[in-house]
Amino acid sequence: MQASFFIINNTAPANQLIMSEKQVNNPLHGLTLENILTQLLAHYSWPELGTRINIRCFNNDPSIKSSLKFLRKTPWARTEVENLFIEMIEQKQSINKYK
Repeated sequence: MQASFFIINNTAPANQLIMSEKQVNNPLHGLTLENILTQLLAHYSWPELGTRINIRCFNNDPSIKSSLKFLRKTPWARTEVENLFIEMIEQKQSINKYK
C-alpha cells in the first residue's frame, strides 16, 4: 500500500501547501469555465439558463463562444454562473443520496 502525503515548499511561507490540499472542498477546482457552461447547458438549456441568470449572452442569439467571452470579462456574471453550477451539483448529489 502506497502512502499519500503533501509536500510543503520550504522556501515559501508555511501557509503555501500544494494546491491539491487547498482545493479539496472546492467543486470548481480543475474545471474550466467552458466545461462549467457546457454542463449547465446540458442540464438547463439556453432558455432556462437565460431565465435563471438574466444576461444578454444567454437570451439573445446565445452561443458558447460569446458567453465565454462575456463571462471572462464580467466577474459578477461569472460568479453567478459558478454559483448556479455549484447549486446544480448539490441538487444532483442530494437526489443521488436518496436513491
